[in-house]
Amino acid sequence: MYPDIPGYVTIKADLHQHTVFSDGEVWPSIRVMEALRENLDAISLTEHLEYQPHKEDIPHPDRNRSYVLAMQEAENHGLMIIHGSEITRDSPIGHSNALFISDANTLLDEDPKVPFSEAKKQGAFIFWNHPAWYRQSPSGNPIISEFQLERIKAGELHGIEVINEYDYAEESLAIAMEHNLTIMGTSDIHGLIDWQYLEKGGHRPITLVFAREKSPESMKEALFSGKTVAVYNSLFVGKPEFLIPLLHACVQVNSANYIPNTDILKVELENVSSSDLLFENKMEYTFYSKPPVFEIPAKKKAILQIKTLERKEIIMLRLNALGAYTAPGVHPEVQWELKPE
Repeated sequence: MYPDIPGYVTIKADLHQHTVFSDGEVWPSIRVMEALRENLDAISLTEHLEYQPHKEDIPHPDRNRSYVLAMQEAENHGLMIIHGSEITRDSPIGHSNALFISDANTLLDEDPKVPFSEAKKQGAFIFWNHPAWYRQSPSGNPIISEFQLERIKAGELHGIEVINEYDYAEESLAIAMEHNLTIMGTSDIHGLIDWQYLEKGGHRPITLVFAREKSPESMKEALFSGKTVAVYNSLFVGKPEFLIPLLHACVQVNSANYIPNTDILKVELENVSSSDLLFENKMEYTFYSKPPVFEIPAKKKAILQIKTLERKEIIMLRLNALGAYTAPGVHPEVQWELKPE
């Protein structure tokens, strides 16, 4: 669960997944069931266009088949299935996902530029997958090529994964900032979500999309506008104009009262999100009986006792979100106005 922020609906999406219709291990209906179980709002089954290791067992000349089956399973469940495919080429072109396409078959071509230009004709939102993947970049650092720079200039590349599977790449975030690319987080799941994520005590990486309404059209507009935050367990990555309001909404102030006969303000905070949140005190006031760095577990409460030295009518609770990044190595500061009763 992640709350809405002022002016927007928060859409929980995993927009990079695979099934047996490329190199995954499950049927498309399983992906739908997993998403419903985790209360996601949108998914995309982005099968590899060029890489089809199961084609002898599951021949399918129609590259849209996975999407069709997922749509049939999701009918009447309120889960948005975004039509997508993965353009799969060797370096320096790499892998990219095209979302909101109308026909995946037309993206097949020997010329590596054609899938991108054809996806653009279909109005697709295209993002660069796992740019730090060691099979694409042996150093583990993403290297943006002339091909990708050309695609950005041509309006054929709009986003970049900063979180893929278990990996968060600060270098990918730097590229996103330099080239104004939408920040994405995805599971890139091939096996079962349960086995890879849930049984290990966490959840899959997702992209939170801040849209005007919960619809594919509004979601598409938000992705093109860069209105996202990538989330993986307690890690949050996004632009400050969306990340700070999100973190503010994740923490609810239940009460703020002075302890009788003291100048110590007792504050109860509640984390209403599905992620553990790690904070550092940035106020001029220190805590009583608590270190300056503390955690509020997901769906749990925490008590702060703030030594204000004298009773205040209003105090700004200022915390650095240590698990969140608005730039490489940069944590956002979040504030809540407290009015002691």
